[in-house]
Amino acid sequence: MSDNLIEICDLSFAYSDRMVLKGINLSARRGQVIAIMGNSGCGKTTLLRLIGGAMRPTQGLLRVDGVDMGEVDQRGLYRLRRRMGMLFQFGALFTDMSVLDNVAFQLREHTDLPEEMIRDLALMKLNAVGLRGAQDLMPSELSGGMARRVALARSIALDPALILYDEPFAGLDPISLGVTGNLIRRLTDTLGMTSIVVTHDVHESLKMVDYIYFVSEGVIVAQGTPEEIKASELPYVHQFVHGEEDGPVPFHYPAPSYAADLELSA
Repeated sequence: MSDNLIEICDLSFAYSDRMVLKGINLSARRGQVIAIMGNSGCGKTTLLRLIGGAMRPTQGLLRVDGVDMGEVDQRGLYRLRRRMGMLFQFGALFTDMSVLDNVAFQLREHTDLPEEMIRDLALMKLNAVGLRGAQDLMPSELSGGMARRVALARSIALDPALILYDEPFAGLDPISLGVTGNLIRRLTDTLGMTSIVVTHDVHESLKMVDYIYFVSEGVIVAQGTPEEIKASELPYVHQFVHGEEDGPVPFHYPAPSYAADLELSA
């Protein structure tokens, strides 16, 4: 068995004739937390969807746990997805189900376990994220941070080998943000799974990930450990990490000279 749960080689993807990803090479070992970063619209979420099997590569190799995602049939894909978890950007909890029932949903759908055992397992997952006491609450009664933690408990309900996170820190206050980051790291280590995190939050990610890939205009422009990324002199990485206003990603949208525009309006 390969140490790499995910192997991507020369992957490209296009929507119709618009190329979104070009020649991506990426790997993720079992037990790693990998961050995929880049400015909005660079292809991060598309890459996450390809890994999850929602779309197929236009060309190149994408292998998840030894399964070629470009060749797998529907039955094989569903079998593989039972070993995946997904944390959506804003939790995506079922609004008409209690916290406990949200976490138990996958166990009821994909196992034949007795209800008593399903309840015990759901409580175990809620306890892991610190919300066993909230089991009877409805999603409308939760704060944003609590909802994200319930969604995390649901995503680990089946003890997946892989969890995909789409902007897990979006909209969280500093305390909830820190809690979520620590949970991602701790659960990855405890369960021995692989975590792929698509995020804009540089500072929180640098504290808890093992490796980072920077994507810009559909290609990987930089990669490295948190220490290597912090020390990077590449202009794009430096601008992104330090939140600088101008640089390779310009402040001004391309336009004719300001003086020429003023002359036209005179």
